[in-house]
Amino acid sequence: MSISVKNLSKHFDKQKAVDLISFEAKPGRILGFLGPNGAGKSTTMRMLTGFLAPTAGEISICNENILSNPVTTKQKIGYLPENTPLYTDMYVKEFLEFVGETYGLKNLVNTINDVVKRVGLTPQQHKKISMLSKGYRQRVGLAQAIIHNPQVLILDEPTSGLDPNQLVDIRALIKSLGKEKTVVLSTHIMQEVEAICDDIIIINNGKLVANTSLEDLKETHYPLSLEEIFKKLTLD
Repeated sequence: MSISVKNLSKHFDKQKAVDLISFEAKPGRILGFLGPNGAGKSTTMRMLTGFLAPTAGEISICNENILSNPVTTKQKIGYLPENTPLYTDMYVKEFLEFVGETYGLKNLVNTINDVVKRVGLTPQQHKKISMLSKGYRQRVGLAQAIIHNPQVLILDEPTSGLDPNQLVDIRALIKSLGKEKTVVLSTHIMQEVEAICDDIIIINNGKLVANTSLEDLKETHYPLSLEEIFKKLTLD
């Protein structure tokens, strides 16, 4: 498994943000990570990427423990947080060059050109990030997440702020990335889940309430829609 999580917990004082969850994410499949606001999704994703230390539990990325081997493990991860931190005074290519240099990438000019084309940034590549719309900033965030060709992608609300045309393009890109990588995708958009996800995790109040394939989830709760299933599983 590219991602293996066992009995993962995160406590903030007396609050159990994540409470003893276990799951696996497989190569070549896109895992949809769902839950209402405050359920513990972003906290879990920050732990998966090593940005937040767990209170308890184990996280293995590509057979390496992220707590024991943080540097080598993080090199295998591409991360797009919900609110993508960008240096808005930089130009698009300048920012991607900066990110590429931090990874020690070779042949950086061609790598940047390839990733710019792949995420649909070609018309905006010579602009300052501050001049970009929210949707194009999101594309820059996705570009920095994949520039080093990671084995694992952690995407927190990757289509936030995109218009309908951009949605189609980015969903197609994520779908293609999911064929060659392990992708964990957090979203509130059920249409997006149905369009691109293979497996589903639903978390509520820090606990797992579903961990299965999308097909099996829908079959188990037939004839409910995915929205109705989500509501049924996350109502307190």
